[in-house]
Amino acid sequence: MAKEIPDLLAVVRTGTGKGAARQARREGNVPGIVYGDGKEPQPIAFEYNKLLQKLRAGRFLSTLWNLKIEGQDDVRVICRGVQRDPVMDKPVHVDLMRLHQASRINLFIHVNFENPEASPGLKRGGALTIVRPEVELEVLAGEIPNHLTVDLTGKDIGDVIHINDIVLPEGAKPTIKRNFVIANIGAPSGLRSSDNEGDEAAAATE
Repeated sequence: MAKEIPDLLAVVRTGTGKGAARQARREGNVPGIVYGDGKEPQPIAFEYNKLLQKLRAGRFLSTLWNLKIEGQDDVRVICRGVQRDPVMDKPVHVDLMRLHQASRINLFIHVNFENPEASPGLKRGGALTIVRPEVELEVLAGEIPNHLTVDLTGKDIGDVIHINDIVLPEGAKPTIKRNFVIANIGAPSGLRSSDNEGDEAAAATE
């Protein structure tokens, strides 16, 4: 059930300090550093356009990445900060932290809805309203679920699905403490319209 970890490509950056960082930017790269897990910090650099594409995709700071550097073993990292130019809003430096298998991190996990054909409410024309297509969980870096599953079997009109109704992977827990709503099954639009008309008629006779 492990989640596929996206790759983040980088190269080793020679030199440290502001001069080396400026040189990396002149070459069309974004300087960065990777640290943690009891190892020495390592200066790295990212190709600007590829990094910008990943930043624009969203949730860069809450995604677990597989850092790939030529000639080195892949390592799992999470971003701890992206510095931007205050005028141009371009990324100018990236801080990454190495993780080990037992590290606990917060990630957004996609929710899958299964067996809609076994839901009496949906078969009667009800509508599934998804409130949270993703849920933020605290998980182990070595045990990241690919998705969460909501079984719609037996769900009828008016039923509400909460986070506590979902079986979470071992070791995972929501970052929000309350029993929040994931989805619900609403009445068919025709039924809602007739209910509204009935309410209006009742109000007119009062």
